Amino acid sequence: MDLDLLTNPFYQRALATAGFIGFANGFFSGFVVLRRDALSVSALSHTMLPGIALAIFLTGALSQWNAFLGAMFAALLVGLGSVAVARGNRVSQGTALAVLYTAAFAAGIALLPKLDTRQELEHWLFGDIIAVGNADIWIAFGIGAFTLLITNLLMRPILLTLFEPNVAAAQGVPVRFIQYLIFGLLVLALVSSLQAVGCVLSVGLLVTPAATVSLLTDRTSALFWGGGLIGGIGSVVAVLISGKFGIAPGPAIVIVLGLLFVAAYLFSPKYGLLAPKRH
Repeated sequence: MDLDLLTNPFYQRALATAGFIGFANGFFSGFVVLRRDALSVSALSHTMLPGIALAIFLTGALSQWNAFLGAMFAALLVGLGSVAVARGNRVSQGTALAVLYTAAFAAGIALLPKLDTRQELEHWLFGDIIAVGNADIWIAFGIGAFTLLITNLLMRPILLTLFEPNVAAAQGVPVRFIQYLIFGLLVLALVSSLQAVGCVLSVGLLVTPAATVSLLTDRTSALFWGGGLIGGIGSVVAVLISGKFGIAPGPAIVIVLGLLFVAAYLFSPKYGLLAPKRH
């Protein structure tokens, strides 16, 4: 590692942003793992691309703000739309999400040939955290702080809704509002990771940290704080070593987190593949 690189303001901002985004998304990954909802996250992450394409089509330009707003609009529309459709009890939420997500993605693909900025979209597909600007930092920190604040304030009703929705309703918890809130916060967490890992890889940052912790402990609280630590530290380490191996920081973040998950799967004292078997 070139120590002079660490004094570069762009690199310092990239490290700070990676650490905060990694912690915020790693913390929220606990809810994703508890919901067993990784496939929904994957669908929503791909939904952000047509949202960005629509924003470019409407404004005629690609900027940080219209990319973020377009991605957020598309993901919220599809995510909350699937929750609303599932309320009819005729179509499951997974089925509704699959229909809406593929329709939105198809619309985005149809728009791509009409855009003049197709080459620049790679920046949003796979992330470019080294080029993070002040606007990106404020968006990422604002979304991350809001997500952390709301989830910690409403941790008990959220967990009760996830595990026992009928009991939650009996205790006066607004179950429907909480379900919409969880999906809304999920979308915000995905959008906050755009600059770090892009649309395609954002699912890794929002699933892997807590999945790794789940192999190491049975404590529910550890999924959140442990996931946050793994997400934050793993993201910073990935940015530090990405230059050495000549790979982009976005893929490096997901690779490092994936390696940590594999290590936990192999060597976890209780659940690891190579752990001594207890009889």
